[in-house]
Amino acid sequence: MEHNHVHSHHCECGQETKTENLAELYNLYSKIDMENLECLNEAVENSVKSVFRPWDQRLDSTKFVESDADEELLFNIPFTGNVKLKGLIIIGGEAGTHPSVVRLFKNRPHMTFDDAASQADQELNLVEDFKGTVEYATKIVKFSSVYHLTLHFPKNYGSDTSKIQFIGLKGDWSEGHRHGVTLCTYEATPSMADHKDKVLETTNLNI
Repeated sequence: MEHNHVHSHHCECGQETKTENLAELYNLYSKIDMENLECLNEAVENSVKSVFRPWDQRLDSTKFVESDADEELLFNIPFTGNVKLKGLIIIGGEAGTHPSVVRLFKNRPHMTFDDAASQADQELNLVEDFKGTVEYATKIVKFSSVYHLTLHFPKNYGSDTSKIQFIGLKGDWSEGHRHGVTLCTYEATPSMADHKDKVLETTNLNI
């Protein structure tokens, strides 16, 4: 009997540890550039910002994104740095409104539904998940250096509109991309100056 009691207690501890780990692992919401986050076909403007939130708030059903004209939703998610995306969890709305497929695109800012007709970097079939218990693994090699993630939800489980309550993103973040942008800007400036100098020289020669 004592052995069983110890075993039972051990399992409970393991469960608590797992939940704490998930809260730590699913923290990429804090690395999203919320000012430039956008969702196409959302019924309520800027409701997209409410679905990216801490793990312990995942079951808050008052916060959600619902589609407007049809069941499609498209999220353009810019990060504040480079992300190695390892997994995602998607909690949908009530039965029928839960998306049945998600298509992932890497580093293609400001995608539209027309753009999403192209080949996705990964496509996942989704089950109806109302508690955040299903984790989907990404192709880590493919999503190892992501500064912008697009999630396209083309269809759902039969409802006229789709509803998403929570999107959890798991992975590692680094400041890599921001430095890259600074470098590009810096390199572009001298070439403009060179160009002006050349124009000036040509004008002088003509005179």
